[in-house]
Amino acid sequence: MRCKSMREWMKVLDESGLLKHVKKEVKLEFELAAVGKKACGKYALCFDRPVGQNLPEGNTIPVVTALTGNRKMFAQAMGVTVQAMSDHFAAAQSSPIAPVVVESAQAPVKECVTRDVNLYELPIPVHHEKDNGQYITAGVVVAKNPRTGERNVSIHRLQVTDKNHLGVLLLPRHLMAFQRMAEQEGKPLDVAICIGLDPITLLSSQAIAALNFDEFGIAGALYGEPMELVKGETIDLEYPAHAEIVLEGKILPNIRQPEGPFGEYPKYYGPKKDREVIELTCMVSRKNPIYQTIVPATDEHTMLGAVAREGGVLKIIQHAVPTAKAVHLTPGGTGRYHLVVQIDKKNAGEAKNAIFAALGSSQEIKHVVVVDTDVNIFDPIDVNWAIATRCQADRDVFIVAGACGNKLDPSSDDGLSAKMGIDATVPMKDKGTDRFLRIVIPGENDIELESYLE
Repeated sequence: MRCKSMREWMKVLDESGLLKHVKKEVKLEFELAAVGKKACGKYALCFDRPVGQNLPEGNTIPVVTALTGNRKMFAQAMGVTVQAMSDHFAAAQSSPIAPVVVESAQAPVKECVTRDVNLYELPIPVHHEKDNGQYITAGVVVAKNPRTGERNVSIHRLQVTDKNHLGVLLLPRHLMAFQRMAEQEGKPLDVAICIGLDPITLLSSQAIAALNFDEFGIAGALYGEPMELVKGETIDLEYPAHAEIVLEGKILPNIRQPEGPFGEYPKYYGPKKDREVIELTCMVSRKNPIYQTIVPATDEHTMLGAVAREGGVLKIIQHAVPTAKAVHLTPGGTGRYHLVVQIDKKNAGEAKNAIFAALGSSQEIKHVVVVDTDVNIFDPIDVNWAIATRCQADRDVFIVAGACGNKLDPSSDDGLSAKMGIDATVPMKDKGTDRFLRIVIPGENDIELESYLE
């Protein structure tokens, strides 16, 4: 059985020596993020004594971060190998298991309920130098299509503006679509902000899916059983029963307030603009809750976006090019902009078709490289070697101007972006010849160097 709560996952990490406790006082302003960034990819951290300007004296809520700081940790949470993650996630997305609703008495997140929401009682960090205050970065936002009732699950940056209001960045995706539908009718949109979730639920929230696709179904498929949800106290929504903290609220119609700047995953600041506002109506939590933060632009942040997206992207590419075997959204490409596709090419032109399918699968993907099955897509040196030795720019590189990109890419024109494809596969006419035969030393993979050294 997969871990269905953050606490279960923390126990797994603790038992394997991958969870470390920071027992000294650590400031919520910058210091916690700096320490978390240093640890990310090596081990998870639990800050037992966070302190901050707004935090009440005697705070007992710890902060955790870097709970999935590398691909091995994500693979462990999913119960598969690193190489199998994309296929596994794609299979779950194709065969979702619908969640079930349990009674409040069965939901640990309902152990404590308050209508007097005070965000300053939570240990919410300030991450970067120019961030405009405290930001919730690991809050999974649940909302429903106001016309159909279909659920959507996603992650958004959330700026604390006062004790019960948040500024939220909405990009042209599903939550924005729902908010605009409600706003057209002059109505608020109910939302639930869920903090402290297991890795599988976090991953599922990042899936590339259709507008009215419930991402909790992916989590169920990855669990192997339905995910447990519970009804809200003040909103018409259901949310994870095993979350640590849930903030219930509404995105207010026709109200915008300044939000940002904020250090985002491309390692630049997202600009300050007037954005939508969430008014909080209730907070529920476990007894002695644990607060989770994701330090932006770390490997945890990058791979959270990459691993989930890879499954959806692979599925779309395989519809167009069945010989596609695997994909990788690279860390250097922010886990979103640069995609490497591995294909077992059988016909001329398949690589270019794979590029077109990849670029059409997600507006965030900016550059696509297609390689053969002998190239390790997780090894940037191997991918660069394929580009260097199998690609001719006049023949194998093409550019599409004026496509829809990502507004957080500072090189874009407010989201308008150029796209590039690179065919780094061996030409069909040279398949089976020695022209592109990789050099091999027989037995080199079996050599143990230490056995030759005194």
